[in-house]
Amino acid sequence: MNFDLDEEQQAIFDMAHAFGQEHIAPNARAWEAAGEIPKHLWPEIAALGLGGLYVGEEYGGSGLTRLDATLVFEALSMACPSVAAFLSIHNMCAGMIDKFGSEATKTRWLPKACTMQTVFSYCLTEPGSGSDAAALRTRAVKDADADAWRLSGTKAFISGAGYSDAYIVMARTGDAGPGGISALIVEDGAPGLSFGGLEDKMGWRSQPTRQVQLDDCAVPHGNLLGEEGRGFAYAMAGLDGGRLNIAACALGAAQSALTQTLAYMAGRTAFGKSIDQFQSLQFRLADMEVKLQSSRVFLRAAAAKLDAKAPDATKFCAMAKLSVTDAAFDVANGCLQLHGGYGYLADYGIEKIVRDLRVHQILEGTNEIMRLIIARQLLAERG
Repeated sequence: MNFDLDEEQQAIFDMAHAFGQEHIAPNARAWEAAGEIPKHLWPEIAALGLGGLYVGEEYGGSGLTRLDATLVFEALSMACPSVAAFLSIHNMCAGMIDKFGSEATKTRWLPKACTMQTVFSYCLTEPGSGSDAAALRTRAVKDADADAWRLSGTKAFISGAGYSDAYIVMARTGDAGPGGISALIVEDGAPGLSFGGLEDKMGWRSQPTRQVQLDDCAVPHGNLLGEEGRGFAYAMAGLDGGRLNIAACALGAAQSALTQTLAYMAGRTAFGKSIDQFQSLQFRLADMEVKLQSSRVFLRAAAAKLDAKAPDATKFCAMAKLSVTDAAFDVANGCLQLHGGYGYLADYGIEKIVRDLRVHQILEGTNEIMRLIIARQLLAERG
């Protein structure tokens, strides 16, 4: 098995990394302070083919593999994990439309998603159903007279709420349980769609996060994504890839923290020598490098499983998300410690990485839920 990137994969990584360092990294702190990523960035990213990573070329997408996508998000996160993760959410939505949508749905939504004229957000979590997503209460009822669905409910912790152009909303169209959930596309400006106040978050502050409120929100019947009652299955399938991307974002940001820390330690002196010459600190650096390199191999192995549609792909995606995000946060936190008091200052950039990476252990399924998925599959395999 060859663990090296081929020429095309290396070019994908280098392209995303160069764009991030030139267009995102110099602005990341300002965008965080503003609480919003400027919308002009998205068409620039889309021009590189990053607006529809897994979307077929016939709809304007790049048709990349899940492994290729992890390279993109790792590279972009070296500039800013908040920006990269927002792009991941958009791509998860576009990928769901490409995989599960009818021909009419694909033709309508995907070309503008790929150019990022239409930026997508994803609405699954609710105030009373986070980890227990199948218990969601948002309801969609058919209105035969208006040839529409009418949605009522609240979604919580939605990245891009009030900012994005369209939302994939999971709503109950049938009985209780996963089988009664459908996916619908709600456009910004739809009657009955509104948003809560801006959440004041620890990290990912450049992404506006709000509640999404649906009050008898009218959505055309044709905005149903795929089949009625299959929404929860679509959501879980989308989360396999989403977990890989969130792990890749964590990995890239932690790698950036380590790279910055190595440079800092070379110039910081104590007791007559640079602090990278103290053996105890060298041991810490070595441990961090091992964590990142092993995480990279694990992540790419899980992505290869998903690309190959392996029967244990979901388990591997959960394991990678759990292992990589935990390791990445530990590395970033350790890098802050190695900076001493300077690591606590915004000017050095490390504290932002620590704040941003903390949520990677929570979203796309908490790491406790990842353990639950892994354990259940282990027991099922045992028989």
